Amino acid sequence: MSMAAEPDGLPQPRRTYAAICLAAGIAIAVLDASMVNIALPSAARALDLTPAEAVWVVNAFQITVVGMLIPFSSLGEILGFKRVWSFGLALFSLGALASALAPDFGWLLAARVMQGFGAAAVMSLLSGLIRNTYPTSQLGQAIGNNAMTVAICSAAGPSIGAAVLAVAPWPFVFAVHVPIGLAALVFGVRHLPDVPPQRRPFDILSAALNVAAFGLAFLGIDLLLHRPATGIALMAAGIFCAGLLLKREMSRSTPLLPLDLLRVPTIRFAVMASICMFAVHILIAINMPFHLSAAGFSPMVVGMIITPYPIAIGLLAPIAGRLSDRLPSAIPCAIGGGLLAVAMVLLSVLPAGRPELICPALLLAGIGFGFFQAPNNRAIVVNAPRARAGGAGGLQSTARVLGQAIGATTAAACFTLAGPWLAFLCGAVLAVLSALASLSRR
Repeated sequence: MSMAAEPDGLPQPRRTYAAICLAAGIAIAVLDASMVNIALPSAARALDLTPAEAVWVVNAFQITVVGMLIPFSSLGEILGFKRVWSFGLALFSLGALASALAPDFGWLLAARVMQGFGAAAVMSLLSGLIRNTYPTSQLGQAIGNNAMTVAICSAAGPSIGAAVLAVAPWPFVFAVHVPIGLAALVFGVRHLPDVPPQRRPFDILSAALNVAAFGLAFLGIDLLLHRPATGIALMAAGIFCAGLLLKREMSRSTPLLPLDLLRVPTIRFAVMASICMFAVHILIAINMPFHLSAAGFSPMVVGMIITPYPIAIGLLAPIAGRLSDRLPSAIPCAIGGGLLAVAMVLLSVLPAGRPELICPALLLAGIGFGFFQAPNNRAIVVNAPRARAGGAGGLQSTARVLGQAIGATTAAACFTLAGPWLAFLCGAVLAVLSALASLSRR
């Protein structure tokens, strides 16, 4: 029989076992996102798909995740974090198996939606589970270690995917997640903290409006450049649903949308900073491959040139996390935003054909983002009441995906208007805004 969570974290060695489970859960969700891109051409050939159809293997997953982050964070508070996290990991693993066995495109899309539901539960409840696993004095370190796991998996995902495809067909890119997911599930049921559920009903209508708002808006953003009229119509429909949701949520004491948390100035500024910084993060991820490929570098060389960025994030995140346990988190966040702004200015003026100059600039960008991420996440988690840890996690995850959507749209617009250099300058502006938002919460 599992023990109840301690008031300020779990005792050892249970804390270590729980941390391993959480790291495994988020690792396979991140690896899936980065490995699937490598498998898309092979899957498209096997299933006789056009490139436009194949992209929906990724889009179906991402849109589902975006729409379900906040509903699952609310369900976690109502039904219990461990129960909903375990359900999500089981669903993700089942979806991975279904994707590997997919005989046609429709089956594969349905399986990817299933994986999206599972990933949303795992991602949205991660912060709440960390909050109840570690003592408050070690939260920054714990969040930093989690950020390091995400960075390493993001960097290693394409290489692991390529290695799998070198020895096995494309379904194994999905199948490799199943044993890891099941092992983490069995281990997690025993060792994760037992957070008491809250007695309140789940607002199904608000959840449906949330899914419609985020799903339609992100689908519209995705289609905006290829089918402008359809994209604008879908975005307008998403905004309309968001308006209905906000009107419904304003009068609720514990809303599905964490509006009550946004009334806390520290959390509000941290969310604003997070949106800006993740927009810069995705600008780098999208722009650099095109920028370097245009200079004549092969895909393998492009990957090697970009590598210093995720490595720096992975190395700096735990250090910044420990630092935020001892200093006001606004300080490392502002420093990180400033360093990233300098790096983006450098990338806008450096010639793409000079990797000996590009690599140090990317290293500086990684240091800046690494200094920012863990302390900013800690500010959101610590300043939310423990009873609203699920809502804080959903808010944190939603800020991340909103930033990524803004960054992707900005990158596409800049490519159309001028080129990568403009995108890098836009990134510098966003990084400065993030630093100012971080300083404002002091």
